Amino acid sequence: MPLPDVEELKHAILCLPKADYTHLRQWFFDDMDWQRWDSQIETDSEEGKLDFLIDEALEGKREGTLLDL
Repeated sequence: MPLPDVEELKHAILCLPKADYTHLRQWFFDDMDWQRWDSQIETDSEEGKLDFLIDEALEGKREGTLLDL
């Protein structure tokens, strides 16, 4: 069974009853987005793409400009 294309998915989503649409939206934005975000942050960190943030924080600490949260 082939997967639907994006246009078919969009049409199906627009045809959902309000409660189902709300449930789908909540699942997608609250659960899926955060999981993908966490995964991307982890990958970027492992690849060293976020090292500049550590460098900035260490520099701020050395200079006394790092703020406590």
